[in-house]
Amino acid sequence: MSENAITVQQTARPRGFPTTRDFAFVESAVPDPAAGTALVRNLYWSVDPYHREMMDDVPGGFALHTPLEGRTLGRVVASRTPGLTEGEIVFHRQGWRTHSVIRPEEIRRLPRFDGVPLTAYLSVLGGTGLTAYVGLTRIARLREGDDLFVSAAAGGVGTATGRFARLLGAGRIVGSAGSAAKADHLTREVDYDAAFDYHDGPAAELLAAPDGIDVFVDNVGGEQLAAAVGALREFGRIVRIGTISRYNTPDAPPPHFNYSDIVEKSLRMEGFLVSNYRELQDELYEFAVPHLQSGRLALDQTVVDGFEHIVDAFLGMLHGRNTGKIIVRHHA
Repeated sequence: MSENAITVQQTARPRGFPTTRDFAFVESAVPDPAAGTALVRNLYWSVDPYHREMMDDVPGGFALHTPLEGRTLGRVVASRTPGLTEGEIVFHRQGWRTHSVIRPEEIRRLPRFDGVPLTAYLSVLGGTGLTAYVGLTRIARLREGDDLFVSAAAGGVGTATGRFARLLGAGRIVGSAGSAAKADHLTREVDYDAAFDYHDGPAAELLAAPDGIDVFVDNVGGEQLAAAVGALREFGRIVRIGTISRYNTPDAPPPHFNYSDIVEKSLRMEGFLVSNYRELQDELYEFAVPHLQSGRLALDQTVVDGFEHIVDAFLGMLHGRNTGKIIVRHHA
């Protein structure tokens, strides 16, 4: 065990893209667990797009100069509660730190499935995968043969959405990404039928769906949302997951689209928070684990080694430098 515990704290509210100057690594003694708690040595950390929203002065956001929160996996190394056993690996939300003191009700035990690596619990079996699964099955109510457009398709939620949609029997799947290399990766590796770099021109022209789409899974907003409204067929559905286009450019103009399309084509747009669907966790396991074990479902992950790189990993994700879910791993 390391001699000191390290936490990451936010020191300023960014305007636009955050920088390393907005964070501080703070060292302290490794905490002793009080009665009823256990000390967890964290092993894997998730950094997610929603953390950018949490950096702003919003209800429920990150407080300045206190340890940040995030999804993480860790090993119990000292326990003062019968509810947690030394040596077991648990999921909890006191991330962005090397050590966490946890009560039993703050953890989720991980079922261990043959051939499924721990990192899957922070990607396709974690909040990322649950977001994609809820978006497709509960919000879009995906039907076999539906044609999809997914924005930010090379990210964690985007890759999971594409793979899950294929397993659920979707028709044509088109994605947008932030570079030609990512667009190529989507078609070569993630089973997208077509993909484009949204920097290459107007999204409405780049969207390769001449016959229209049935579902738009939107992680971005902005111009791509407007393009999707135009491309949706009658009774099309828009699943709103995030608005990456505005997180770091809050003054960007809102998208302009034909609002009458919503009525004339009987479109439905619905957003959701995955935290309201945690009861579907076991259903996600039942759906995804057999496909992981058979090899039909691959893990799309960028793994960064070393807790000291967690801020760089987060900022790199905001700038689109990852493919798939980005996970930070403790040095072995």
